[in-house]
Amino acid sequence: MTAMLGLNHTSVSEFILIGFSPFPHLQLMFFLLFLLMYLFMLLGNLFILTTIWGERSLHTPMYLFLCALSISEILYTFAIVPRMLADLLSAHHSIAFVACASQMFFSFTFGFTHSFLLTVMGYDRYVAICHPLRYSVLMSPRGYACLVAWSWAGGSVMGLVVTMAIFHLPFCGPNEVHHFACHALPLLKLACGGNVSTVALGVGLVCIMALLGCCLLILLSYASIIATILRIPSAEGRQKAFSTCASHLTVVVVHYGFASVIYLKSKGPQSLEGDTLMGVTYTVLTPFLSPIIFSLRNKELKSAMKRTVLSRLLLQSSQRGWFHGRECGG
Repeated sequence: MTAMLGLNHTSVSEFILIGFSPFPHLQLMFFLLFLLMYLFMLLGNLFILTTIWGERSLHTPMYLFLCALSISEILYTFAIVPRMLADLLSAHHSIAFVACASQMFFSFTFGFTHSFLLTVMGYDRYVAICHPLRYSVLMSPRGYACLVAWSWAGGSVMGLVVTMAIFHLPFCGPNEVHHFACHALPLLKLACGGNVSTVALGVGLVCIMALLGCCLLILLSYASIIATILRIPSAEGRQKAFSTCASHLTVVVVHYGFASVIYLKSKGPQSLEGDTLMGVTYTVLTPFLSPIIFSLRNKELKSAMKRTVLSRLLLQSSQRGWFHGRECGG
């Protein structure tokens, strides 16, 4: 990772993450709350993955995109949350220079991959509803694989560009990061040199343009989807068509709603408490809500999950009955 980024040698060898320092008496409560949310997110996404993998009727691009989305969400939270949980229980919140760069690279990579996957999922719904006769051609296994691969490649490029731009700057003064993770804006405030403002402007424009570009493509997809749905004569047909998009649209609103708060907020002075709480909403709350939304809003996935749970319960019951019969017979 160090060789790839070509990091500068500066006087700062480590950073101190002070994001939760304004809440010294609440850190244990935060630890328990975030741990439960993190475990729920992991189990929820793993349950979605195993359900889709085991249910052949769900082996369609729509649900395979959902698998890729769950994987990106697991990896994104893994890049940030375990370290955040450890800091909540520790008196020392230092992170090595290279570890900080690595965390930024992976968090940006998986975060933007998540955004790109939401965008191609919107395109998938657009093709399914607006061009159903061409769906099998446009969303062939090769087409699906290309869209997922480009999403991951785009996320990796974004992570690399942002991390290289920031960590090529010299850090020669304070090393206290006003955040619970190696986030771009707090680190830019610690950098020194004449081109910090240029780098900050460039990083901000790249992130905002990428997010707004994804959001615009999703809006265009749903504008066409809504226009097509409104032309469906029967109310039942309109409801069925919209129900296939409801979970994705809800996750998009939550995802881009919190992202816009982070990247489009005013440049005025912000309190450490406010920045920390806003960061938590995007890092912990959004991934926590995503599997809930997909599980509850998608009827087909919800039915498959129920069948998976019932089949496992029946299997366990039959195994217990078999062992009980063996013991009685023995």
